[in-house]
Amino acid sequence: MGCRAPHAVVKVRVSERAQREFDRADSWWRTNRDSTDLLTSEMLAVLDRLRDNPDLGMAYEAARFASPVRRVLLPKTEHHVYHSRVGDEIVILAIWGARQRRGPQL
Repeated sequence: MGCRAPHAVVKVRVSERAQREFDRADSWWRTNRDSTDLLTSEMLAVLDRLRDNPDLGMAYEAARFASPVRRVLLPKTEHHVYHSRVGDEIVILAIWGARQRRGPQL
């Protein structure tokens, strides 16, 4: 049985853009749905998972961004969380509705 080396928990930072997108989506969910904290709870869960697993999610082509970008789906609210490793932290770049016909320009 192999032994895996422990990994360091990384810091997660939410960009100003992602915070604005989250606030807008959260406001919509609180106004239009019964589960008023659903987006918040899904977002907090993915932030916790990213601290332990910075490579979480699928690769996303973002030609203008220097570091590789990944996205994670929030399944109940159908939003993608776009993130990238920048130095020793994970930066949340965008929070984008998965139903939109295109992804965000990063």
